[in-house]
Amino acid sequence: MSTKLRPPAVPLVTIDPFFSVWSMADSLTDDFTRHWTGRRQAFTGLAYIDGVAWRFAGRVESNPERYYTEPEAMNQTGLEVTPLSTRYQFEAGGVALDVTFTSPLLPDDLELLSRPASYVAFRVHSLDGKPHQVRVYVDVTGEWCVNETDQAITWQQDVQGDLTVLQVRHVEQNPLHRSGDDQRIDWGTFMLAVKQASDVETYLDRAQIRKQFVREGEVRLQEGAAPLSQPQPVREAELVMASVWNAGEVSGTDEKTHLLVLAYDDVYAIEYFGQPLEAYWRKDGKTFPTLLHEAFRDYSDVLARCDSFDAKLREDAIRAGGEKYADVLSLSYRQAIAAHKLVLDPDGQVLFMSKECFSNGCIATVDVSYPSIPLFLLYQPELVRGMMRPIFKYAASDAWTFEFAPHDVGQYPLANGQVYGENKLEGQMPVEECGNMLVMAAAVTLADGNTSFVEEHRELLAQWANYLLKHGLDPEHQLCTDDFAGHLARNANLSAKAVMGVASYGLLCELLGDQEQAERYRKASAEMARQWEVLAADPSDENHTLLAFGQPGTWSLKYNLVWDGIFGTGLFNQEIIRREVAWYQKKQERYGTPLDNRAAYTKADWLVWAGTLAETREDFQLIVEPLWVFLNETPDRVPFTDWYDTKTARQIGFQHRTVVGGLFIKLLKDRGWDRA
Repeated sequence: MSTKLRPPAVPLVTIDPFFSVWSMADSLTDDFTRHWTGRRQAFTGLAYIDGVAWRFAGRVESNPERYYTEPEAMNQTGLEVTPLSTRYQFEAGGVALDVTFTSPLLPDDLELLSRPASYVAFRVHSLDGKPHQVRVYVDVTGEWCVNETDQAITWQQDVQGDLTVLQVRHVEQNPLHRSGDDQRIDWGTFMLAVKQASDVETYLDRAQIRKQFVREGEVRLQEGAAPLSQPQPVREAELVMASVWNAGEVSGTDEKTHLLVLAYDDVYAIEYFGQPLEAYWRKDGKTFPTLLHEAFRDYSDVLARCDSFDAKLREDAIRAGGEKYADVLSLSYRQAIAAHKLVLDPDGQVLFMSKECFSNGCIATVDVSYPSIPLFLLYQPELVRGMMRPIFKYAASDAWTFEFAPHDVGQYPLANGQVYGENKLEGQMPVEECGNMLVMAAAVTLADGNTSFVEEHRELLAQWANYLLKHGLDPEHQLCTDDFAGHLARNANLSAKAVMGVASYGLLCELLGDQEQAERYRKASAEMARQWEVLAADPSDENHTLLAFGQPGTWSLKYNLVWDGIFGTGLFNQEIIRREVAWYQKKQERYGTPLDNRAAYTKADWLVWAGTLAETREDFQLIVEPLWVFLNETPDRVPFTDWYDTKTARQIGFQHRTVVGGLFIKLLKDRGWDRA
């Protein structure tokens, strides 16, 4: 049970932008676990085997200013990252310990996908057949429920039916009071839940109890000792919520198992144009105690469903692009979903609100949704509509005064209107966002045949298609989604997006039965494509197209052309696309092909889209497998970054972004639109 890929960061608890914790090291014992932003949110694990203490997660000493001789780390013998689970294998003292983190983000079950509860399962057995005495200690800290460690917390232990639930929360409960990028939640309640049993004990105390467990293999509350007073700042209290599982004697071939659940009740999840919204799982009035009960009750069934989903996804990925492509998708899946929050709008419609992580924290960003949709088109198209609804609502309001589509509707978790570019014209992405919304609308309608959504918003879609007819072929000086590269006039790849946006509206008209308009926009997009081929040709080299019209000697990844093949519109000359693919291979560095001739960096999502232009599986692999090498060798230990240097494997920016859902585009292209 081992993944050949060395992930730059390993997903552990991955639910939403606030509840997402990773191991950013080779071994789970090399460092404390951390929120995707890099802030410590510690999960510590110890095993006491035949009187000797071992470490399997994190560290014992939580204060970096203090010296402490850490117990020896168990030998990490295996790590497997599947789409929904992360499995570690450890060995020490004649005992094998398996630790599995599962976030059951199953796309066919939105209530389960929304459930803010993640499993940690333990399995122990004897390696040598001899009997061994085993106890397992686990704790999590108050860091999980605050933005800064100088914030004060309070804590309690409850009995809820057959569960013991340890809880910690920030003293000041003020839901949805702040927004930002490098932010962690400081409202609601973080919980560790276990089933009550004679072999399980729970504790709320200082992290010092870790050292007691190391010395004695148990935690004993000192007789007459004063309880830890509350509230206290996190860094002063050093509070841990701890559980000790006495596995007892393990011998022969017997296996023993244990389960705990880490959960977060955020009370309110999103502010939507002034109205606080609860998470989707609350839609029928479900309470948190019920949620925890169901999480334990359903574990066996949920795990079987997760394992089945994982196996099918990997099988499909290997068929499409090989073992390395399958590794990349396995690492991408949970991140793509955990960069969103699922809620219902006041009318009971799904909203799937993205956070533009490690960028500017925007919410429901159109040019973040656009690259992410391949995953969701494959497995749950309604989530794509959930990405688009906030944009349609905002664009139809008096607050949005432009004739093109907005970039975002706020800054996570506050969706109260666009913040990008301070709403100044020069800071907008007119062609980019119109093209994105039109392609997304066509793709989601083709995915499941449901036309009611686009009928509802046809007026705006027509407005944006006409904007592209007028302004899209030869774009003015403006930003595109690759805004880190700055403004660019006559952007050839942006022009290709405009062509596909117009074609997308033609497809929508056809799906709506409006043949006259379908023919009009089909012809218009075909004529735009013919003009594009002339404008994009490099007079100095026929082997590639230009970065920008009128700039000989330049080039770029034409990733937007991928929809011409997926939609089957056949607008662009296939020979041009073949030459493009060959050019990308020629310009390839060790870690991939740069985004364009201006710099050595690339974007992981666009690299895979460019590879998907290839006609053969072999050519796809040649372009995409350097991405696997990058992930395996980058020294930057962060959740999957999509913006990196192709020569050095260094992160340029961005991490934990939902755009990695775009890496599934080869599966989407291979499957086509038959959902049977």
